[in-house]
Amino acid sequence: MEFTALYECLCDPTRLRILRALAEGPLCVCHLQEALAEPQVKISKHLAYLKSHGAVTAERRGSWMIYALPAAAPRALRVNLDCLTEAAHDPLFRDDARRLAKVRKNFAAGEPTCAPRAR
Repeated sequence: MEFTALYECLCDPTRLRILRALAEGPLCVCHLQEALAEPQVKISKHLAYLKSHGAVTAERRGSWMIYALPAAAPRALRVNLDCLTEAAHDPLFRDDARRLAKVRKNFAAGEPTCAPRAR
């Protein structure tokens, strides 16, 4: 990942919110949509941008695309993600985290997909 490309990824509030949410673990588009309270097309557009610049990875699981932070993230990305973690007090990130916690309660055990939790 080029250094300037990293900062192009970080210069948009929606992309920052996506990266902040993915710092807690992999998510599918519908969960990001719900956690960020944004339309699916907007989330998908930003995920495509982040993926094309190497800031996120994508894996198909059945009908769902699961997005995650790269396992071997470049140091510059890791450092900036740490800064996002430190910014958890920001009202926008705090609201996203509250919605994301509700979304994660509905996950099947260990599955960041739309599969319902076993009852």
